[in-house]
Amino acid sequence: MTNTPAKTPRALLAGLVIFSAGTLGYIASQLTEFARGAGPMHVAQPGGMAAAPSSPSTATGAAVADDKKKVVPETLPDITLAGLDGKPTKLSSFAGRPLMVNFWATWCAPCRREIPLLNKIRMQRKGQNAEIVGIAVDFRDDVLKYVKSTPIRYPLLIGEEDGLAAAEAFGMGMAFPFSVFVDSQNRILTVKIGELHEDEANFAFDRLKDIDNGILTRAAAQAAVADAFREMAMARASEDHDEAPAPKN
Repeated sequence: MTNTPAKTPRALLAGLVIFSAGTLGYIASQLTEFARGAGPMHVAQPGGMAAAPSSPSTATGAAVADDKKKVVPETLPDITLAGLDGKPTKLSSFAGRPLMVNFWATWCAPCRREIPLLNKIRMQRKGQNAEIVGIAVDFRDDVLKYVKSTPIRYPLLIGEEDGLAAAEAFGMGMAFPFSVFVDSQNRILTVKIGELHEDEANFAFDRLKDIDNGILTRAAAQAAVADAFREMAMARASEDHDEAPAPKN
């Protein structure tokens, strides 16, 4: 009997992409809708399911796989991925402070648009001792090539098939981009599925500060974030509607 050689990480991820062609078709359509700025965002809370809404009109247009069984954990998962230098790095090494974990990929347009904002937010939040960590779920060679031309001024971890496992540890699937806000006690505050906006990032980091200062409980901060994100998304949707060209007769 002929032995079949073990697949490399690249082959595993490539195989997953081929196998998930139908899902990727849905992803492409969702990303197209997102690029147009259509629809309000989707937020997942710890202990709640992180499946995509049933219609693009109720989501940010983020690429979300159809898996209704995934649940967002209460605390930061214990995962290890390779850094840019190839060395294994525990995500927990960044814990114990206000933290945002951003999942992205080089092929994802909304993910790429977020990078300048994340650079800016990280610089502005130094006084809060906050940190942003990017997790690229992509081929390592593609990520290394991308960062040569695009400055990323926050720690970056890279996962191929283990990156997908990391996303699943957060209760997510093929949902790029998505951003996880974590408090100083390693408890997940909320997950924003879809492109992150500056007002959302600042509001979430301010609520993490309120938790640290004893002003709000985590539950109160979660409720405030959910309400604010919903209002912000509705305001953006209204602005987009007002700016849309009138239909031709």
